[in-house]
Amino acid sequence: MRADLCDHAVELPRYAIKNHKMKTRCFDHIDLRVTNMEAATEFYAKILPQLGFVHESPGDDYYTFYAGGGERPLEFFCLSEDKNHRPNGTRIAFWADTREEVDQISKLVRDAGGKNLEGPEVCEDYSPGYYAFFFEDPDGNKLEICCREKPVFAD
Repeated sequence: MRADLCDHAVELPRYAIKNHKMKTRCFDHIDLRVTNMEAATEFYAKILPQLGFVHESPGDDYYTFYAGGGERPLEFFCLSEDKNHRPNGTRIAFWADTREEVDQISKLVRDAGGKNLEGPEVCEDYSPGYYAFFFEDPDGNKLEICCREKPVFAD
């Protein structure tokens, strides 16, 4: 169990926003700063396709990995270079359906050169059956692959 993480959940009140012109999804994109675009692109190209970000789109200022396709809106994971970027305590956690998937992706991360590797391991203090692999990318940005035996539901 990581001592630097919160030991309890905090629930904030939320109200559903009705917008009948937009399909429902939880987030639109992640825009992650990196100090070396080439190194970051090489690292994430080995991992993100296994997490569903299967379409790549290089650009002048960004390198983008898109999820899904077809008729639904696309979530995307975007890299943008900032030579002065310094990672902080923010962690991005990706969902895996099974422990086997967490194990498989952890091997990809190890082979890709992930840093500060922890797990995969059961993290009972998080929630029953919480299984995760913690790591950092080449810049020190904190990431996690996790699955849960029991999903979390809002009351």
